[in-house]
Amino acid sequence: MPELYDVTAIGNAIVDVIAPAEEGFVEKHGFTKGAMNLIDEAQATALYADMAPGIETSGGSAGNTVAGVASFGGKAAFLGKVAPDQLGEVFAHDMRAIGAAFDTAPLTGGPATARSLINVTPDGQRTMCTFLGASTHFSPADIDRPLIEASKIVYLEGYLFDAEAARRAFEEVAKIGQAAGRMIAMTLSDPFVVERHRDDLLAFIDEGVDLLFANEEEAKSLFRTDDFEEAVSRLRGRVKIAAVTRSEKGSVAVTAAETYAVPAAPVEKVVDTTGAGDQYAAGFMFGLAGGRPLDACARLGSLAAAEVISHYGPRPQVPLKDLAAREGL
Repeated sequence: MPELYDVTAIGNAIVDVIAPAEEGFVEKHGFTKGAMNLIDEAQATALYADMAPGIETSGGSAGNTVAGVASFGGKAAFLGKVAPDQLGEVFAHDMRAIGAAFDTAPLTGGPATARSLINVTPDGQRTMCTFLGASTHFSPADIDRPLIEASKIVYLEGYLFDAEAARRAFEEVAKIGQAAGRMIAMTLSDPFVVERHRDDLLAFIDEGVDLLFANEEEAKSLFRTDDFEEAVSRLRGRVKIAAVTRSEKGSVAVTAAETYAVPAAPVEKVVDTTGAGDQYAAGFMFGLAGGRPLDACARLGSLAAAEVISHYGPRPQVPLKDLAAREGL
């Protein structure tokens, strides 16, 4: 079968509301600063009413990564669940407007489209308070087998591992992709996801993942260690490729035999770290789908992350394709 897509991503289909917040605002509402906090619809309504004016944009971790791949000039697709409501229509329009394929049937008779309320403190840390709504209802019935078989890389969002039906879908997708010779990638998404599902995640990684993305805290949490080097050594050879980000320290990409340490791309001012890991994954996978060496993939990831943390919002505001050309990538 021909390879029609560089990356197909599966994740929570979420509309983001992003606003600046004073120090202490997050704690006042009882949430953990810098983390993803799951909330119900009532909490979402109350928090939204208390937030400062902000911007609303289609998001979700894997959706943001798809936007990054498209900004580099790659061909991408997204699988995720929305409701047939206004926010669901906004999400679908936004995905198609960036040139990504999105054809998952909407959920009927269930909760509303998901939304994430993101408060950004003056230090650039983002605290996500997320009502997952319809997004958690992605199931094996929503798998587009021909799409998976036609994608060079299939990217799975760790946040969706919380949902039992979605986890079954991940297992099926991994089987389909591997049978078709496709690369299965996954991001751990958040240390709290790792804490909740460590054993199941490790089992799934061992069975079905070729390319694993994690930040330093997630990697250390996965192996219950405070030693970064130990975490990396335990990832080495467990998957074909592991890419671990370390904020201002850059990133490390490892295989069974090789290690590539790449510095962070320079950024004049960190405004909002929302989407940094998502865009790193976008650059890395775009490079990999194009046959670039791993150090170049990591540099593309760092370039995309630097762009997105220089402004509010989790998606690129300038074409990443142009930035990559300027850097000779």
